[in-house]
Amino acid sequence: MTTQQRRRRLVNAVNFVIIGLQRVGLAFGPMQLLTVAGRRTGQPRTFAIAVVPVAGEHYIVQAFPKAAWVANARAADRVTLTRGRRSRPARLVELPVEARGAVLRQLVAESPASVGKRYADNGLAPSASPDDVAASAERIAVFRVEAV
Repeated sequence: MTTQQRRRRLVNAVNFVIIGLQRVGLAFGPMQLLTVAGRRTGQPRTFAIAVVPVAGEHYIVQAFPKAAWVANARAADRVTLTRGRRSRPARLVELPVEARGAVLRQLVAESPASVGKRYADNGLAPSASPDDVAASAERIAVFRVEAV
């Protein structure tokens, strides 16, 4: 098993715990639950994700290659975001590649070093620097959260 596969398993286990804590009403950090219809089955799928503020807007940014929630969000008109016991409908608008770089650069520059490191460790960017993450915008999906 590769390092990336081990890391992905660990993230899935942590996400399972986060989902459980959120469902009993414990919200923490930027974590929320994203519930979106599966693109093939139509069944609701729930993912633990971070909704991050950047330049006065809220965004959800892909942190892992081939993340299932990205494909489902692209196919869905609406999603549900849940924080603790509060849920709200939302629309996720994917930014075009040319607009992603500025958001990614600011996100990495203003966040703990672990944020940029995650993009480098997961193979989405060559290094953890804000400029390298921004230059990798074609490989990183960025969605703006809009109220419905």
